[in-house]
Formats: sequence, C-alpha cells, structure tokens
Amino acid sequence: MNTAAHYTWYSSPVGEVFLTARGGALTGLDLLGRREDRPIPDDWTEGAEVLDAARAQLDAYFEGRSRGFDLPIQLEGTPFQRRVWGELCKIPYSRTISYTELARRVGNPAASRAVGGANGRNPIGLIVPCHRVIAADGTLGGYGGGLDRKLWLLQFEAENLGLDVPESWSRKLR
Repeated sequence: MNTAAHYTWYSSPVGEVFLTARGGALTGLDLLGRREDRPIPDDWTEGAEVLDAARAQLDAYFEGRSRGFDLPIQLEGTPFQRRVWGELCKIPYSRTISYTELARRVGNPAASRAVGGANGRNPIGLIVPCHRVIAADGTLGGYGGGLDRKLWLLQFEAENLGLDVPESWSRKLR
C-alpha cells in the first residue's frame, strides 16, 4: 500500500485550505486562512489524484453546484471519534443539529462535551461537516476553523437553498 503523504492548497471563499492524502484517500482538510500558517514536511509530495478530485468537488460546493462530497476518506481516531465523525456525515446540507443531539445519535446522550471534543478534532472539516453542529440554544457554539468561517459556511448553505438564516446566529457568538 502506498503510504506516501501528499498535499495541495485550495483557495476558497473562507481562506486557504490545506488538503492532505495518503494511500489514495483524503486524510486532512484544514481551513487555515494563510499558507504560511502550515509548514510542510520535506518528505511530502505536492499533488495526487484524490487531491485533484477534492479540489474539483470543493469548486462545485463553493459555486453552489454540489451539496455533498464523494471522496475516499481515511479518518484516524478513537472508535468514539470515528462514530461521531460518521454521524457528522449524515447531517444534510444546510441543516444543523445540536451537540446534545449528536451525543444522542452516537448512543451517549450525556456526552455532549465529549462529542464537542471529537467534533473539534475532525481532521477533514467541511467535507465531514462539523460546521453543522451548533449549541442547544441555537447559537453557533465553537469551531476549529473559527466562528467567522462557521457562520459563513452555514449562511452560504442556507442561502444557496433560499432559506432564512436563523436570528440566533447573529447574536453574540460563543
């Protein structure tokens, strides 16, 4: 199996995105904002087929032509984290659920803090749509890519479907 690490950059409306792959599967998507924020190991190679596919699918997403992604992904984490990330992939485009609901969906209703932690460690943000998880009171909660990006992504998806943006998103962000 090919274990070489590959990377590429993608310029998005929410800033520079750093994509990584290994063995023909996408392994990372970081919303960085600036390229200089991400050093690249010397043994990594720029470009790979799966990264080209990811860039094309991100183009379609940001142009409003696609509402999902069909890419081979490899999520490395604990069994609990992988369950959380699997549930994230089931949240429909432009829909949100609470951390409490996500905890219920993974079979542990009292674990909203733990699912929040797993959500924050999602290595393939946007494609594994952790931005669609919000606080139980309807406010945005947290986001590893920054609340400004989370708000932008949620507004973009809602507006792309002609939906109103909830008023709670414009209140004080947590």
